[in-house]
Amino acid sequence: MKEKKAERDDRVKRKHFTWKEYALTYFVLLTLSAGQWMIYDEYVDYGSMPPEFIWGMLGYWAIVTAVFCLVVARQKVRAFDRPMQKLSEAAKEVAGGDFSVYLEPMHRADRQDYIDVMFEDFNKMVEELGSIETLKNDFISNVSHEIKTPLSVIQSYAMALQKENLSAEQRKEYTDTIFSASRKLTSLVTNILKLNKLENQQITPSAEPFDLCRQLSECALVFEDLWEQKNIEFVADIEDRAVIRADESMLEIVWNNLLSNALKFTDPGGTVTLTQTSDEDTVTVTVSDTGCGMSEETMNHIFDKFYQGDTSHSGEGNGLGLALSLRVIELAGGSLSVKSEPGEGTTFTVRLKA
Repeated sequence: MKEKKAERDDRVKRKHFTWKEYALTYFVLLTLSAGQWMIYDEYVDYGSMPPEFIWGMLGYWAIVTAVFCLVVARQKVRAFDRPMQKLSEAAKEVAGGDFSVYLEPMHRADRQDYIDVMFEDFNKMVEELGSIETLKNDFISNVSHEIKTPLSVIQSYAMALQKENLSAEQRKEYTDTIFSASRKLTSLVTNILKLNKLENQQITPSAEPFDLCRQLSECALVFEDLWEQKNIEFVADIEDRAVIRADESMLEIVWNNLLSNALKFTDPGGTVTLTQTSDEDTVTVTVSDTGCGMSEETMNHIFDKFYQGDTSHSGEGNGLGLALSLRVIELAGGSLSVKSEPGEGTTFTVRLKA
């Protein structure tokens, strides 16, 4: 099999062997060769070479060998040994869990060689590893916190139920609180498992044709009691029928999350609007509210797992809904975007293939 030729990296600006170095080496060899011929000139009769000639040649080439070895060793130390030693020490620190390691380039930007490029790639790799480690630690911390809160509620109210002098109303109140905490815990675990399976592609969406307008109407009606309780005006502007090919059960997660968030962050007297339009290529669904809105910083993290920009509503969710929704839309081949201004409300827009 023909060996694949290595491609040259355009970032490499300097060659280890240049014409200048070639000329210098040639000059050194010519000088050494001239010295050899000077020795020959003294002893031109090869048939009667005296022992001094033999010892002279041996001594001469011993010097040539020493010079050559010194030059090669110097180049090897400068071009290979020192950079490899720095890389080895840095890799050892990373293996020990230190992701703040940074290797300085050996040369200026206009004289980079493969060692500099390797250092640059190594620094990027360490940065990525550090980010993954941070995300892992944050995830464990967030999950632990989210699980601990409902567990503490369940434990406290279960202990309270053991008291004998409780009235029937108190027992019902405590039991309802335990049920509520249990449902929150179940919802959290279910969302974590779903998100994990989606990210690891263990759930394969089954695309089937269905009426998106019917699904949007059904999802909206689920929240009818909630918008009536909060005295929120709900406006729906959708087409009579829009058939798309996607996983119906997965998209239901998205609409429920977007509508739930809109109603959660809209104060009484506000408005939540559900709009759906379509053209030949795209079906667009928007969920808008007149709630508190979000800052630029909050929008940058709104799809992160467990992120909750408004902590005053943190007890009503687990910060996984939008991360789950984004992953579902990505797997469906669509897009999910958000626009918001503090105090001006928020609009989420979903675009799917028609």
